[in-house]
Amino acid sequence: MDRHIVIVGAGLAGAKAAQTLRKEGFDGEITLVGQEPERPYIRPPLSKDYLMGKEEREAGFVHPQRWYPEHDVTLLLGRRAETLDVAARRVTLDSGEQLPYTELLLATGSSPRRLTGSGSGEGLDGVHYLRTRADSDALRADLADGGRRVAIVGAGWIGLEVAAAARSYGNDVTVLGREAVPLEGPLGPELGAIFAAVHREHGVDLRMSTTTGEILGQDGAVTGVMADGAAVPADVVVVGIGAVPNDELARAAGLEVDNGVVVDASLRASAPGVWAAGDVARAFHPRLGHHHRVEHWANALRSGPAVARSMLGQDVTFDQVPYFYTDQFDLGMEYSGFGDLTADARVVYRGDPATREFVAFWVRDSRVVAGMNVNVWDVNKPIDALIRSGAPVDETRLTDAGVPLEELAAAPAS
Repeated sequence: MDRHIVIVGAGLAGAKAAQTLRKEGFDGEITLVGQEPERPYIRPPLSKDYLMGKEEREAGFVHPQRWYPEHDVTLLLGRRAETLDVAARRVTLDSGEQLPYTELLLATGSSPRRLTGSGSGEGLDGVHYLRTRADSDALRADLADGGRRVAIVGAGWIGLEVAAAARSYGNDVTVLGREAVPLEGPLGPELGAIFAAVHREHGVDLRMSTTTGEILGQDGAVTGVMADGAAVPADVVVVGIGAVPNDELARAAGLEVDNGVVVDASLRASAPGVWAAGDVARAFHPRLGHHHRVEHWANALRSGPAVARSMLGQDVTFDQVPYFYTDQFDLGMEYSGFGDLTADARVVYRGDPATREFVAFWVRDSRVVAGMNVNVWDVNKPIDALIRSGAPVDETRLTDAGVPLEELAAAPAS
């Protein structure tokens, strides 16, 4: 049959893959299947500006509606891929429609990790998870009038961003976290303490080293959360305890799956004609020497074009440095680096963390493996270049704001 590329997952990675296929001259059929009713959009604002009503709805879409027919991309929305037959190269949708393919891209993303059991709060009004625009719309409706008691289970990126948004509307906010400080896992105790201080200064009640039990409800509505054996009253509960890859379709089809669809450095999966990108892909990274999965939006933004070129037979090695950003109250931050390598790294600073205008570097074996700029801008590109270079660094020069980061990144690797 003529070439037909089917993309399962109409998010950022899938949309960017379709765009790149056309840009690179692919003239076969492209079908983009999305479970949500809306065309592909960008997710980070859902816990930031969009949630706070600062971003217009149309601003977050990857492409205008007209782009898809203009580029001959068939957009099937509100459809779920039910089964995948890799031998027959066919995807069957929940509508019963069968899509034969010559190449298949799995860009199914991830879903919020959910509480389970009798105290999960399932079915109670006022309990929220945040992944989709519909989720963000529903949460904003519960926050926008202010004056409500909001309990957030989880002190990670989503939890803290939602806390900042909820406070901006004038709500009382309590964050319940398991670690000693927020973000202790990815950032460590010292930097996590900076985020804790910012939130407390803005009136957030942070309760850390806390074990969260059941979500309480009455007459179908949430009334609170049990934390360390005591009830925390709440009109609204937001659960942000991580995400899991949407790899069920791949698993049922017999593809290699291990916390995501296992792919090589070219984003090829274990079956012929199948690739994966974005949150769902557990890709081999040459710098790390092992597979890892990245959930941040920049991974979808970058892996979509990369996987498209790989599907077209180009020589592709996806070796990007992971990147993400956050905005919380008056703190803006960008982070680039390999969290896999920071556990035994030293943290050094360019600038004074007490001023909340600084750059933190994670240094391992005299090499920078991650960098985070806080309220300091236009430095992310050289930080990324420094990490990619693998060049050994002189910490005296690294921490000296008078030494351009571009000079350090240009030093030869050894």
